[in-house]
Amino acid sequence: MACSPHLQDCEPQNSRRNFFKHSLLTGAAIAGVSELWPQAAMADTIKTTPMWPASPIPAQVPVTDAIADLGDTRLWYWDTGGNGEVVIFMHAGSQSAAGWGYQQAAFASAGYRAIGYSRRGYFKSDLGDISNPGVASDDLDRLLQHLNIERAHLVAVAHGGYFALDYSLSHPAKVLSLTLASSMLGVRDDAYSIMQKRLRPPFFNDLPVDFKELGPSYRAGNPEGHDQWKALAEAARPGGRVMPEIKNELNWKNLKSIKVPVLLMTGDADLYVPPSVLRLQASHFPAAETVIIKEAGHCSNWEQPQAFNTSVLQFIGKHIAT
Repeated sequence: MACSPHLQDCEPQNSRRNFFKHSLLTGAAIAGVSELWPQAAMADTIKTTPMWPASPIPAQVPVTDAIADLGDTRLWYWDTGGNGEVVIFMHAGSQSAAGWGYQQAAFASAGYRAIGYSRRGYFKSDLGDISNPGVASDDLDRLLQHLNIERAHLVAVAHGGYFALDYSLSHPAKVLSLTLASSMLGVRDDAYSIMQKRLRPPFFNDLPVDFKELGPSYRAGNPEGHDQWKALAEAARPGGRVMPEIKNELNWKNLKSIKVPVLLMTGDADLYVPPSVLRLQASHFPAAETVIIKEAGHCSNWEQPQAFNTSVLQFIGKHIAT
């Protein structure tokens, strides 16, 4: 019986015969490709392309390492000093002021006075009364007064972004620029909250913090950096987590009122703020710039420090004090 042009109409024997014939031809085609890419060349490519480019924490510049007594709390900070414009680093909920090892020297070398501080209850800062956590933006303002700083660039990651936004709403004249990296922003909006629940179902909170916050490429390719990040996270909250109050209502309407230059950043593998969410956030600012960093999760400042530093330095360089 003749075989129809349609495979399903063929006799079983012919179907098998055509299948094996097709397989042989496919194999020959693959063999031809292999000739173009000999095994030795393929092996060399694998050997010369590391899973993750080595990026050790650079040598740190000298800093003032001190405790600021702000009255009802005492906060630890480090300060590179100098006469350059001030950049304040505001850490994530899983880290502390000790987690900016890739930024400290880079920003100081670029001529900025870099300062990082730990919020209440975080590494080296007072825990205080958890039931009376204070207002984080007020703590920041008192810290700047303690250091005689009138204006600064704010660079905030994740949960730190909530307090940087709050500060910018309360003290816009004191903020030269605002960088918000991988932050959910703390916005209260029903549709936004529903979307966040779709992104992170109930079981998400039970996952290890490093799995949630470090991208898969980084965890697979940089075990040493992975361990360093986990050690910093374990030391970040020695007495439990303090949840400071926010003075202003964080909603889309208030975000539209922000006139401070804004840079929104995220990693393309961020489970909290994927690129689509970053674009949604940007649509609610008057004129925010956006950067998506490749092969980074929730902690692009740690996972891809060169890309992070370059993006932020280029941004704040456009918004110097006048």
